[in-house]
Amino acid sequence: MKDVQNSADTRGIAIQRVGIRDVHIPFQIKTKEGAYQQVLANISFTISLPMEYKGTHMSRFQEILNKWTSSPIAEPEMAEILQEAMERLQAEAADIRIDFKYFVERVAPVSRGKSVLDVDCFFDGHMEKGESLQFTLGVKVPYTSLCPCSKEISEYGAHNQRGVMDVQVRFDDSKDCILIEDLVLLMEQQASCQVYPLLKREDEKYVTEKAYDNPKFVEDILRDGVLALRKLSGLRWFSLACDNFESIHNHSAYASHEEYLD
Repeated sequence: MKDVQNSADTRGIAIQRVGIRDVHIPFQIKTKEGAYQQVLANISFTISLPMEYKGTHMSRFQEILNKWTSSPIAEPEMAEILQEAMERLQAEAADIRIDFKYFVERVAPVSRGKSVLDVDCFFDGHMEKGESLQFTLGVKVPYTSLCPCSKEISEYGAHNQRGVMDVQVRFDDSKDCILIEDLVLLMEQQASCQVYPLLKREDEKYVTEKAYDNPKFVEDILRDGVLALRKLSGLRWFSLACDNFESIHNHSAYASHEEYLD
């Protein structure tokens, strides 16, 4: 059959990214305990297209991904996926982003009841021909914050709210990336209190009082998060954004920061 996609194009425009999006495929992610957690991934998978070609072969992206549906995925596997894409599609660069919901075990602080906390995560990989993988890990961590101003000016009580930290990290090539569980815990520790899926009355008392004893503005949470991230060995770059979903306003309080580390 005639290969229309591989025919010549004369408009002189190289396309930076072309491929498939919103591909839903099961993957496995290695847990801290060494087991594997099955996740449902939403994937964007693209390559660069030289100006000489009319189009790319979309079916090949799906063929490459299908081989990994029952295998664990991390940085080495993503590098292999991108390398195959560049070879099969004659591309100079390839990108993949894998969004998934990961479940972290949580133990209630007093009753010790066990539950799982759902965390939105992503793996992002970029590779150019002859270069190593550029890998980014992203997590969105829920937390509780309590307003220092409200505590200071009120005769009793203080308003609090749930928030979300959006943290993204890149490590040196020679270093292992931090595990999802450890990154989630590290960021939770910078808030007024953690969020727990399961709480009995004694647990609710604990988290309410802990937040009251540890009031933080969104700026405090962000700055404490920055200081915590700077201490990670091998970290090359990070970004952190904090959203407090205000309980007494019809808007959120927001702060963000990113930096490169030597």
